[in-house]
Amino acid sequence: MFVFVSILLVFVAYIVSVKFVYYRFSQLWPLLRNKISTPLYTTGNAHFCPTQERTGALLRNSEDEKTRVTANETRALLVTAHPDDECMFFAPTILKLVESQASVYLLCLSTGNYNNQGVQRKRELLDSCAVLGIPSNHVTVIDDKELPDDPAVQWSTALVSSLILKHIQKYSISLVLTFDGRGVSGHANHIAIYKTLSHLASAGRLPKGCQIFSLRSISILRKYLSVLELPVSWLLPSDFCCVIGLEEYKRAKKAMLCHRSQLLWFRRLYILFSRYMFVNTYQAITVETKNVKIY
Repeated sequence: MFVFVSILLVFVAYIVSVKFVYYRFSQLWPLLRNKISTPLYTTGNAHFCPTQERTGALLRNSEDEKTRVTANETRALLVTAHPDDECMFFAPTILKLVESQASVYLLCLSTGNYNNQGVQRKRELLDSCAVLGIPSNHVTVIDDKELPDDPAVQWSTALVSSLILKHIQKYSISLVLTFDGRGVSGHANHIAIYKTLSHLASAGRLPKGCQIFSLRSISILRKYLSVLELPVSWLLPSDFCCVIGLEEYKRAKKAMLCHRSQLLWFRRLYILFSRYMFVNTYQAITVETKNVKIY
């Protein structure tokens, strides 16, 4: 009996902690939103902990404080490898940015043609983006033989760099979001995007004021705790995070269901149990600024 009561109390306490995370996030979201609206160049030691305001952010190679911009002026570019990445991994971020009236653009670097379904998957991607709130004219899908949906093929760094830089210039992007060095799922195409953006950032090839955030990969245990993982993500330091509730989760789920060609049984389980359907946490990639112009 004592063991049962103890387990029950622990469970109740954990549920309360989940509710507390939602409460605190609703209070701190304006602060988090301003963090990405202001160009910040970190040295890798200045992390934002959701329980307190981040300090120690430095403007690298610049002594002038950046002018804070409004939500309407924030232009975010999400760089993914395949159709369905946008909702499978980044739905909380997209929904929160769209809700905040940021302009969100999507650059998908392949049609997902691994099983010769590229045409269908492109249509599914557009349907998914419509659910998430990204206009079709903000969505670009690349169909290039040098960028196949294939983990065994090494993507051309020069080509990926060119495509990303072109989009940053064309749409005056101030914020770029993508995978981290482990690619969340370990897919080589995801990792290739991170490596390319890291190179662009360290080489000073990005326009001044453009920030890059990489989506944190986590352990498989945490990955499939669903909403119960929220307190863990909340307590660990990050540079940016997005949390969504039940109604927004329903939209994320609806977006996932648009990818009909990919709805195998394990994808349906993913929708139910993946924490990426509820929360995204990011790490900033240090950007060297050299006041370069893109042609």
